[in-house]
Amino acid sequence: MIIGERLRALREEKKFSQGEIEKRTGLLRCYISRVENGHTVPAVETLEKFARALEVPMYQLFYDGEEPPKMPHLSKRRTAEDMAWGGSGKDARILAKFRRLMGQTDETNRKLLLFMAQKMARTKAV
Repeated sequence: MIIGERLRALREEKKFSQGEIEKRTGLLRCYISRVENGHTVPAVETLEKFARALEVPMYQLFYDGEEPPKMPHLSKRRTAEDMAWGGSGKDARILAKFRRLMGQTDETNRKLLLFMAQKMARTKAV
């Protein structure tokens, strides 16, 4: 359903004129007409004004039923932590082992290892 048609249907269902919607929203009547006729697509903020003026929850501007639609079962999204190296799988096991071994290393050797890793990270691969 096109949003303009839905707004007009809700307005007529409530027996409001475009003039009444104009007073309730502060939007110009010509703008309301353009939205209802599909010439203009309103911003989300404008849709919020329409919903308040029509005394309906926002979801009813997009949905015909009495209750909000049921949410479809969506697959779990990967988080940034999951996508980072060492977040899961084999990489996570290697990282955990590395951390455990680094924890067992004395301070002098740990500093030496970190210094070498920094130097290796800075050198350009040829």
